Amino acid sequence: MKRMKLYEADDKMIDLISDNYSMLQGLNSFGIRLGFGDKTVSEVCNEQGVDCYTFPVVVNFLINGYTPKETDERISVNTLLGYLRASHRFFLDYQLPSIRKKLEEALTQGNSLAMLIMRLFDEYAHDIQLHMKYEEKTLFPYVEALLQGEQRPNYNVEIYSKHHDDITGKFHELKSIIIKYLPQDGLANNQLTAAIYDIYSNEEWLSNHSNVEDILFVHAIRLQEKKLKNNDVSARISSMIKNVEGTEAISEREKEIIVCLVQGMSNKEIAAHLFISVNTVITHRRNIARKLQIHSLAGLTIYAIANNLIDKSCFID
Repeated sequence: MKRMKLYEADDKMIDLISDNYSMLQGLNSFGIRLGFGDKTVSEVCNEQGVDCYTFPVVVNFLINGYTPKETDERISVNTLLGYLRASHRFFLDYQLPSIRKKLEEALTQGNSLAMLIMRLFDEYAHDIQLHMKYEEKTLFPYVEALLQGEQRPNYNVEIYSKHHDDITGKFHELKSIIIKYLPQDGLANNQLTAAIYDIYSNEEWLSNHSNVEDILFVHAIRLQEKKLKNNDVSARISSMIKNVEGTEAISEREKEIIVCLVQGMSNKEIAAHLFISVNTVITHRRNIARKLQIHSLAGLTIYAIANNLIDKSCFID
């Protein structure tokens, strides 16, 4: 029986599971192994490599509907990604085949209605498989790229959120048909009841799974996208500042040549004035242009005035 309370890191893991046995499958998706004794949630998570903040967030969300703030940056995107991947595997590789097997055993073989029910189940199962495989092939690799600092073009979490289909009602029609219209002659009622019960349970599981994706995961991805975008903007600003300031300092000789150029001297005159060759003057001018990214005499004049190489009063009539 569920206890309506918020679980914290210092609560015992066994108490959490005893109060909410449905979280057993959640432990498996987080990669938490049983046999943890009377250890607390934080002790178990730390020992088994699970983020001890994200785990209680998911638990409280699933049990009590507690939703953290959209700006909560402490939730681990990587932990949620691993949890959702493992949940897919549990549902596709174990739950769906298990329900199908129970239905097959309960329904009369060769019965046309039974065949239609199995076909309906297979259609719904196929829709769910497509839904989850899309996330595994498109969304999850996108999130992995974000965690590596790569913002892929033409895709973001808003596109995913907008087209995230509701799969929680896929089995509603199936179980209603079985309960309302399936003839009871020749049926293994205990097996059929067990199969229907599993369908109900998995409908609830799918609802919880979709809510984790739509709320917790989407919010966490948005924050990751925003963080990456802010880092990118900061990097661009730093690059711009670096380019403006120049990566190399102007030498004293280059400053002398700038002054000579601003005063109207030719390369030959500068060479004679500084007792260097004309080729050396040309080399210095190329270095000045490269370092300052200034190629005009007017630009060099402004640079010289701004850096107190010459007196601006010299240019006032």
